Amino acid sequence: MNGMSWVGGLLRHRPGRILGAAAGVALGVALLGALGGFVAAAKGEMTQRAISQVAVDWQVEVTPGADAGAVLDAVASRPGVRDALPVAFGATSGLASSVGGTTQSTGPGVVVGLPPGYGATFPGQLRTLVGSGDGVLLAQQAAANLHAGPGDTITVNGVGGGPVTVAVAGVVELPTADSLFQNVGAPPGAQASAPPDNVLLVPLPTWHQLFDPVAEARPDLVHHQVHVRLDHRLPPDPAAAFSRAAGSARRLEVDLTGKVVVGDNLGATLDAARTDALYAQVLFIVLGAPGAALAALLARAVVAAGRDRRRRELALLRLRGASVRQLDRFILAEALAVGGLGSVVGLVAGLAVGRLAFGSTRLGATPFQASVWAAASAGVGLLIAGLAFGVPARRDARRVSVAAARRQVGRAAQPWVLRYGLDLALLVAAGLVFWATSRSRYSVVVVPEGVPTVSVSYWALSGPILLWAGAGLFAWRVADTILGRGGPVFRRALRPVAGRLSGPVAATLRRQRQALAGSIVVLALTVAFAVSTAVFNATYRQQVEVDALLTNGAAVTVVVPPAAKVPVGEAARLAGVPGVGHVEPLQHRFVYVGNDLQDLYGVDPDTIGPGAKLQDAYFSGGSARQMLDRLRQQRDAVLVSEETVHDFQLHLGDRLRLRIRDAATGRLAEVDFHFAGVAREFPTAPRDSFVVANASYIAAQTGDPSPGTFLIQNHGASPTVVASRVRQAVGTGATVTDIDTSRQVAGSSLTAVDLAGLTRVELAYAVVLALAASGLVVGLGLAERRRTFAIIAALGARPRQVAAFARAEAAVVAVFGGVLGAAGGWLLAHMVVRVLTGVFDPPPAGLAVPWGYLAVVGLVAAVGLATATTASGRVARRPVAEELRDL
Repeated sequence: MNGMSWVGGLLRHRPGRILGAAAGVALGVALLGALGGFVAAAKGEMTQRAISQVAVDWQVEVTPGADAGAVLDAVASRPGVRDALPVAFGATSGLASSVGGTTQSTGPGVVVGLPPGYGATFPGQLRTLVGSGDGVLLAQQAAANLHAGPGDTITVNGVGGGPVTVAVAGVVELPTADSLFQNVGAPPGAQASAPPDNVLLVPLPTWHQLFDPVAEARPDLVHHQVHVRLDHRLPPDPAAAFSRAAGSARRLEVDLTGKVVVGDNLGATLDAARTDALYAQVLFIVLGAPGAALAALLARAVVAAGRDRRRRELALLRLRGASVRQLDRFILAEALAVGGLGSVVGLVAGLAVGRLAFGSTRLGATPFQASVWAAASAGVGLLIAGLAFGVPARRDARRVSVAAARRQVGRAAQPWVLRYGLDLALLVAAGLVFWATSRSRYSVVVVPEGVPTVSVSYWALSGPILLWAGAGLFAWRVADTILGRGGPVFRRALRPVAGRLSGPVAATLRRQRQALAGSIVVLALTVAFAVSTAVFNATYRQQVEVDALLTNGAAVTVVVPPAAKVPVGEAARLAGVPGVGHVEPLQHRFVYVGNDLQDLYGVDPDTIGPGAKLQDAYFSGGSARQMLDRLRQQRDAVLVSEETVHDFQLHLGDRLRLRIRDAATGRLAEVDFHFAGVAREFPTAPRDSFVVANASYIAAQTGDPSPGTFLIQNHGASPTVVASRVRQAVGTGATVTDIDTSRQVAGSSLTAVDLAGLTRVELAYAVVLALAASGLVVGLGLAERRRTFAIIAALGARPRQVAAFARAEAAVVAVFGGVLGAAGGWLLAHMVVRVLTGVFDPPPAGLAVPWGYLAVVGLVAAVGLATATTASGRVARRPVAEELRDL
C-alpha cells in the first residue's frame, strides 16, 4: 500500500476526517487571502485618495534672479510632467470698492496672476461661487470685506503706477488656500499661520501690467512659480508612490540647482498616506493573526477528536507488518492531502471574498506581491496541516507502542504548559507590556522626526498577542481544574442537564477532561476573537462619526468671514430654512495669549452641549457637562488647550490676562479671565491652541456680540440637502460645509478608507468559526466517543440517559467557552483599542458594544452545539451490536 492508496481509502471510509481537517486549513488560508485583498485594496485606495486631494502636484518656486521663462520651459519638458503653467504673486497695500454709495477698504493683500485655462487644468484650486470663472476674480473673503460682486469696480492700491481699477467678473472660493500661499522651501514650523484674507486673481497679462514696474524697483514684493500637474501612473503602494514622487521632486531641484525650490504637495500627501498604510498592515496583524491561529487550532481540534481512532489504525497496521517508514509515508500523504486541499479551497474562497468585500481579486498591490502572498498563504495552510496532523501522528507512530495505542483507560497527566505556568507568565507579560506602552504613550506606527522612513512598533503589538495566547491557555487551566477537581459542586451543576445521572456523567467528563478542555479552548478563543473584533469595529465606526462631527462642528456649519457683519437675528433666519433643526451660534475671534495668537470661541454654556454634541473625550479633568457647569457658574471662566496649559504652566483658578480686539476702537484690549479647565478638542477648532469662554462675557468686554459660526443640526433631511439650502440663504458671504463631505476627508486617509468590507469579512469569519468550534469540534468529539455510548447502552441505559452524556458535554463546553471567551474578548478589545489609539481621533471615551452582533454569535454557537448534540443522540438509538461491530 502506498500513500495515495491510504488517502483514497480514508476519503472513501473516513471522509469527515480529511474534509474536516481541510476545512479548518481552508478557513485560515481564506482569511489570509481575504485580508491580503484588503491590504492591497486599502493601499491602492489610499494612494488614489492622496493623489485626488492634491490640487497642484508641484509648486516650483523660481528663485530671485533666475529666468522664470527658462524655468517654465525646463519644467514643462521633463518626463512625467503633463501640464506646467506660470503663476505670479504680487503684494498690494490694500483693495478698495465703492458699492451702493459706501466705500469699503481692506488691509494688505495679494494679487495672483493666472494664465488662460488655469482653472480647467487645476480644477481643485478654484471654485466659482457667483459670476464667471475667468477674468478678474475676487476671493470669497475679500468679496465679503469689500461688499463687492460681479460687475463691481475695485481699486488696487500700492502698485507701480499708482492705484489701478479693475472690474470684477466673479467671486471664487480657494479650497486649497493654505497650499497655494505656502512658503515654498521653508521648514514646516516656518510656514505662514494662515493664508491672506484679501486675494485678487487677475489674468497673467493684467498682472504683468500691474507689477512689472514694481519688480524692477521692489523685487521682494513679487515672486513667480510654475504649477505642475504630473502623470499619476504611480505604484499603488503609498510608500513606493511617495518614494518615486519625492525622488522626482529632488531630482528637479538638483537639475535646476540654484534656480528653483520645489513645493512637493504630492509627496507631502503621499507621506501621510504611507503612514496610514502601515496602520492597515497593523490591522491585518491584529485582526488577521488571531483568525489564522484559530483556524490552526480548529484543524488541530478536528484531528485530535479522532486521535484515538487513528492510533488504533496505526497500531493495526504495525501488527500487520507495516514499518515505521511506511507509516511516515502514510502520515505525510494524509498531511499533504489535508494541507493541499485546504490551501486550494482557501485561496479560491479568499479571492471570492476579496471580490465581494473589497472589489478586488488581487492578493497584493503588484503581481509579485500577489504571488508572494498566495505562496505564503498556501505555505501557512501546509504548516497548519503539518502541525495539526503530521507532527502528532508521527510522534504516536514512533513513540507509542502497539499495546499502549490499544489501551483505552489511563490517567492523563497535566500538560506541561500548565505545570510550568506558561499561561500565567503570558498574562503577566501582557499586563506589563500594556502598562509600559500606556505609560509611555506608545504609538504603534512610529514616525521619527527628521527621518524619512516610518516603521511599526511591534513592541506595542506584543501586548494583545500575549494576552490572546495567555487567555487561551488560562481557559485550558480553568477547565482542567474544575473538571478534574470540581467534585460535588460540579455534579450539582450538571444536575439540570443530566438529572440523576449527574454523578456518572461528571465522572465520565472528568476522565475526558483533556479532550473537553481542547474544545473549550477553541470555543473560548473563538468567542474572544468575535468579541474583540466586533467591539473594535463598532468603536472604529463610532469614532469616524465623532471625528467628522468634530471637524465640521455639526451636520451643517456656516462660517462667516471675520470682517463681515452678521445681521441681528441671523440664527433665527437660518432656523427657518427647511430641514434645519437646531442652530447654535458660536463666536469665533482671535486672542493673544502672551505673544501667541490663538482662536477664541465664545459659547453659550446652556445650549452648546447638545447643540454641538460635545463628547466627554473633548475635555480633560472632567466631563463635558462639568466643564460647561464651570463656564456657567463663573462668567470670566475660560477653557484652554493642553498645549497652552503646558506652555504657560497654568493651574486651575489662575488669572489669565488675554488681549482681544475691541470692536469700538479696533485696538487690542486686555481682558482678565480665570483658568477653569482643559479642552483637548472643540468643534471646528484647530488641534493645537485655542480658548473657549462665555459668549456673553466676550460680548460685554469687546462690545461685539455677533457670532462668526453657526452650527446647524439637520431635521428630516440629509446634511447635503440642508447645506445646499443654507448656501442659497447665506449667499457668497459665508462658507457652508456639511458633515458628509467632512467625513470623507476627516482624519487620516485610513479613516477615509471604507472598512465596511473588512468588518463584514472579520465578523462573518468569527460567526463561521463559532459555528465550527461549537458544532464541528464538539460533534466530532462526541462521534469519537461512540464506543463509550455503546458500552453504556449495552449496560442497560435508555436512549434518553445516553443522550444526557452528550447534553452535559455540550453544556460544559458552552458555559466554560462562552464565559471565559467573553471575559477574554472584552479585555482584548480594550487593549487593542488602546494600542491602536493612533487610528482614532479623538480617542474614544468608551468602547462601543454591538450587542446585536454578539447575540447572533451566541445564537450561532448555540445552534451548532444543539445540532451536534442532536446528531450524537442518534447513536443511542442504533442497535448496540451494530454499533460495537462498527467500532
